[in-house]
Amino acid sequence: MSSTPDASTALPPVVILAGGLATRLRPITEQIPKAMVDVNGEPFLAHQLRLLRARGIERVVLCIGHKGEMIESYLGNGAGFGLSVTYSHDGPRLLGTAGAIKQALPLAGAAFFVLYGDAYLPCDYRAVWTSYARSGRLALMTVFRNNDRWDVSNVEYRDGCIVAYSKEQRTPQMRYIDYGLGVLSATAVDGVATGEPYDLARLYGELLARDQLAGHEVNERFYEVGSFEGLEETRRYLSRRGGEQETA
Repeated sequence: MSSTPDASTALPPVVILAGGLATRLRPITEQIPKAMVDVNGEPFLAHQLRLLRARGIERVVLCIGHKGEMIESYLGNGAGFGLSVTYSHDGPRLLGTAGAIKQALPLAGAAFFVLYGDAYLPCDYRAVWTSYARSGRLALMTVFRNNDRWDVSNVEYRDGCIVAYSKEQRTPQMRYIDYGLGVLSATAVDGVATGEPYDLARLYGELLARDQLAGHEVNERFYEVGSFEGLEETRRYLSRRGGEQETA
């Protein structure tokens, strides 16, 4: 990297990947995008954004595609959540996760968090950013010791380093999982062609092969609304907490 980001400054924006078709939640997502799925009387997006604000995030870039106009109409400029929100549109065809990030670069800046649009991740975002800033690498992946409990583990993580990562070629040594939150520099996306579909998992794999992917272990388990089972579990979790009474 040409310069090391200052970990003590304001946190960078979060790019939220919310443009997919969410086929696992059909028929619900035939009418609404996944971010707008009801969680205890509100769209999931509302819960996600309040968590981010409580964790110190001030700016969000939403990558939208399938029925994205519903998200934009609901959220506007984000002021209702104490955030500054801008939008990056996939366009006439789905760009995939890394393709959407490439499209959003003019809004995201030199370095930024990346968050899956169906993930509720109650971790320490400042600590993640600090790890990235100190790593000197182009990107960082957060990992969680999953042991195949909540999903299939796909990361081999040892001595603070990601040793292997694959969603297809799993090994018995993979005890960790991609938590769903990353940090990328704009430079990390140089190899992704603008306007072309590209997957974030593929990009992570390429960065790891170049020793440009740092790792950061989190201890708070993840919640998600990408499946009906995950949706119900997230509803129960947030209900027990009485909503997002989160503290920074």
